[in-house]
Amino acid sequence: MNQSNSPAEKVAQPSEQGAAPKTGPGPNVVQAPSPQTPVRPPAKPASLRRRHIIIMLSFVLWFVLPVAVSGWYLYTIARDQYASHVGFSVRTEEIGSAIELLGGITELSGSSSSDTDILYEFIQSPQIVRAVNDQLDMAEIYQRPGDPVFTLGEDTRIEALLSYWQRMVKIFYDRSSGLVEIRVLAFDPQDAKAVAEVVFTESSNMINELSAIARADAMRYAEEELARAEERLKVSNRSLTSFRNRTQIVDPAADVQGQMGLLNSLSAQMAEAQIELELLLDTANESDPRVNQANRKIAAIQKLIDDERSTFGGSSRVSGVQQYSELLEEYQALELERQFAEKSYLSALAARDVAFAEAQRQSRYLATHISPTLAETAEYPRRELLLLMIAGFSLLSWSILVMVYYSLRDRR
Repeated sequence: MNQSNSPAEKVAQPSEQGAAPKTGPGPNVVQAPSPQTPVRPPAKPASLRRRHIIIMLSFVLWFVLPVAVSGWYLYTIARDQYASHVGFSVRTEEIGSAIELLGGITELSGSSSSDTDILYEFIQSPQIVRAVNDQLDMAEIYQRPGDPVFTLGEDTRIEALLSYWQRMVKIFYDRSSGLVEIRVLAFDPQDAKAVAEVVFTESSNMINELSAIARADAMRYAEEELARAEERLKVSNRSLTSFRNRTQIVDPAADVQGQMGLLNSLSAQMAEAQIELELLLDTANESDPRVNQANRKIAAIQKLIDDERSTFGGSSRVSGVQQYSELLEEYQALELERQFAEKSYLSALAARDVAFAEAQRQSRYLATHISPTLAETAEYPRRELLLLMIAGFSLLSWSILVMVYYSLRDRR
């Protein structure tokens, strides 16, 4: 019979329960819990709470509903858009001029900034929007009923047109190569091509205007330089003419050469006379009339030589000028000024001729490598890409909000 334990055994049981458990290799040995370690009750089964319902409802409102509405709008209401592409680059004709040979101007015109950069800003400016609107009527092209997102609204002021223009016209500019490509969107392929053609025409006119301004500046500068050089040449010629009238000498350098020739001739005659005198003294005495005549001849030649030499360093025959060397120095200065003025005039004249030749042709022009295209398939709006972006943004923002909520909840 199974009887309850004796009192002694009952008394012994608590002491056994409080004893340290035995440890051993046996698998069935279970360590008894320490009296200080509380035993946690088992977790309750998960149940649907109010916050779970709110989070599910927010997922539907924040993610499912926007994606569904966006997909419905993109595939049922949004109008198809056709793209027309046009590509071009700005080219400048370089010419070689004769001015470089004269040491004059080597560049007639230049720009502080790139023409392509100017054109890039021009295509995004209100000026080209106004030009396109005047020629094609953007309201007729871009206003479509029933699509308030991708079409032009009722506001057709220039500010609204510019904002819509920046959405429909995209510019791709490669600064390394200078190539520009423009993509024009419209709801009709013919309209897209027409807008692209007007953009190209206005861009070409803009470059032509820049070229015309540069040519006008070059011509004005060349004409001013030519006028100054011509006036300088006239002044130098008048100064040289005044010098000749005052001194009665056409060319002092040639006059000096003539005098040097005369001195050389007198020196030769002096040598011959001295030789004759020496030969005469060998056969006659000093009182011989022939010796006296030879001496008078030598004295006369010496006087002529002294007179001619005195004109170089002594007083000249021209009134108001002390030395002939001063005449020569003044003439050389006037002649040097005249020669320099003449070369400057020739250089300016060549520059004016080159500027005029440059003005007769178009130095800057647009080189087209992609003519305005006519689309056959509507490639825009990119519905799949837009829907994927909307879904990704909605899911990411919803996830961040949920994590923020649980983070704040755990801090309580």
